[in-house]
Amino acid sequence: MDYNDIKKYIFKLQPETAHNLLEKSIHFASTYTPFILDRLSKSYIVEDSRLSQDMLGTHFPNPVGLGAGFDKNCTMVEGLRAIGFGYVEIGTVTPKPQSGNPKPRLFRYPKQNSLQNAMGFNNDGMEAVRKRLQKLYPYKIPIGANIGKNKTTPQERAIEDYRVLIEAFREISDYIVINISSPNTPGLRDLQNEAFIKELFKLGSSMTDKPILLKIAPDLEAKDAIELCRIALESGSSGIIATNTTIDYSLLEGSRDFGGISGEVLKEKSFKLFQALAKEFYGKTTLISVGGIDSAEEAYRRIKSGAALVQVLSALIFHGPSLVKEINLGLLELLERDGFSDITQAVGCEL
Repeated sequence: MDYNDIKKYIFKLQPETAHNLLEKSIHFASTYTPFILDRLSKSYIVEDSRLSQDMLGTHFPNPVGLGAGFDKNCTMVEGLRAIGFGYVEIGTVTPKPQSGNPKPRLFRYPKQNSLQNAMGFNNDGMEAVRKRLQKLYPYKIPIGANIGKNKTTPQERAIEDYRVLIEAFREISDYIVINISSPNTPGLRDLQNEAFIKELFKLGSSMTDKPILLKIAPDLEAKDAIELCRIALESGSSGIIATNTTIDYSLLEGSRDFGGISGEVLKEKSFKLFQALAKEFYGKTTLISVGGIDSAEEAYRRIKSGAALVQVLSALIFHGPSLVKEINLGLLELLERDGFSDITQAVGCEL
């Protein structure tokens, strides 16, 4: 039975129910039946030095990572490595646990291979996630911690939420991502301003030598995104992740008027902003592309445009666990076709 057969049954469940069931299954397998993960590893992990890179102070065995929002609570890292991911980004984690927005808050659009979510940073909170991550770290693949402020934290105290989160994760993650670009926490995107970004990254870089990256929204004008990224980099940021989900509801027929959209319909919008940022910052910092990546060809397009790493998320739901393997094998074929001896030669080759 292939994934398309299984997907018919999965998609009969509410999206969040299906996700929670998957999370419990992976956690159970990691804890009680690790031999299952060993078998998955042998089937799905692509080991080839041509895909590996050293950056951000660590080693990435392949460039395909899991974007934040899937493993919010650091309960699935071992299972995600077993299906081939080269790195995993957990979170978004907030200082205090929070339940998120009212349900239903996650919606599938199978015809468009897209999702819409209004989750609202639902997570177990900093202390619970930190304890889980401590047991894993250092791990076989890099683990990034994506952090965000609590919904109840007023704007004028937002910096304190990020301070305690950086303190909590600076020793037990390979990099930290500042999330001020989710559309699902009221006022969060208002923090995408020059003064806050400057203050935050100066604070972060004074607290740790670990890389701290900025994740940017796709709905910013290119010139504004470039300026915010420039300030972040001047203030100590080690890289840019582009992009988060979009609130451009015109992209998705039948969409709700709340939450953020991800998946195939975001592909071109995300790529366009990434391309603008790469033209400005390629060679000056680490660039990570996310948004609608669902194939080796699309991952390669982002890599040639300047992305050292890519992330997938929604495509995993629609294409299944073999997606990462297919992208990595496809990348090897594309590198060979174009005469590159390893992936570093392809990164930014179109620039």
